[in-house]
Amino acid sequence: MTQQALSFSRADSAKFFRTLNKRVNDYFKDNNIKRTGNWKIWVKTIVMFSLFLSPYFLLLTLDIPGWAQLLLTVVMGIGMAGVGMNVMHDGNHGSFSNKEWINRLMGSSIYILAGNVYNWKVQHNVLHHTYTNIHGHDEDLEAGRILRFSQHAEWRKHHKFQHYYSILLYGLLTINWAITTDFQQMRRYLKRRLSYGKFPNPATEWSKLVISKLIYVAIWIVLPLVLTDIAWWKVLIGFFIMHYVAGLILSVIFQLAHVMDEADMPLPEENGTMKNTWAIHQLQTTVNFGTKNRIINWFTGGLNHQVEHHIFPHISHVHYTKISKIVRETAKEFNLPYKEYKTTRKAIIAHFRYLKEMGMKPALQQA
Repeated sequence: MTQQALSFSRADSAKFFRTLNKRVNDYFKDNNIKRTGNWKIWVKTIVMFSLFLSPYFLLLTLDIPGWAQLLLTVVMGIGMAGVGMNVMHDGNHGSFSNKEWINRLMGSSIYILAGNVYNWKVQHNVLHHTYTNIHGHDEDLEAGRILRFSQHAEWRKHHKFQHYYSILLYGLLTINWAITTDFQQMRRYLKRRLSYGKFPNPATEWSKLVISKLIYVAIWIVLPLVLTDIAWWKVLIGFFIMHYVAGLILSVIFQLAHVMDEADMPLPEENGTMKNTWAIHQLQTTVNFGTKNRIINWFTGGLNHQVEHHIFPHISHVHYTKISKIVRETAKEFNLPYKEYKTTRKAIIAHFRYLKEMGMKPALQQA
């Protein structure tokens, strides 16, 4: 990843963000509600953890047929993704609660999802939310040499098939956290002295990483082997299925917000300056989808309201449906884009159509 220092334009003569921020603040003030989570997020937390952990305890304590074991691992994967989107995400953005210790607790749920708090906050809160869709800075656009998400990335021959094989790779997201990604990211981030807030003690972070990984393996692999009669290969297959289901859900949801033809992927000027202010940049690089679908709204933790989330990351997702009207109308008033797919199905189709386009040889794309 490039380490060029970037800065966003400060020229917002129309004062878009100042106006929008005041209107959103007035909404919370006038309705006498907090910007953080409410009872709804606590209900979702209980439901998502139940989906995730109840099947695990059933597998440990009951003699369950093979087909039911398989089904339970799928449910665990759905719950795992649900915890990530609804609990961990708000916690690590500091929007779950107005109490910091609750945010830390809920954010720490990433450890039972195979991730790491420090790495996630750097990659997501710092690199992704600050430098959204900027090639060489937003690591969410990086997929090694396997996938090409941006016209600025190097093209390789196998990319012409990526709209077919990408879906197979998306399911590997969280299992990569468990095995390789966290170690690579921690080495890279600590070397660059990146942090969300005060720079931590490297020895402490490495210790947390190693210990949390050992505990994770003990919980999800060793305990089932010791406490049940389930064959070792079935335990490993179940572990993989759980991760694959969660990884597939999380990857697709994330991609629909930014890896789309409608989402701009601007580059900075030679001096590192971006054309737009940060808030307008978020409008240009982010896409909503399926916001009228109550199931999608509920399950994705508001990640389908990415426009609202990117401009107001410290507001809990339980409020996005309400403030979306304010954001949409203010963007229209200032003649700025508000990008949105009406349905999730249309967004998924558009994403894979975009992957096909990015898989074409650059000379053919420009023809």
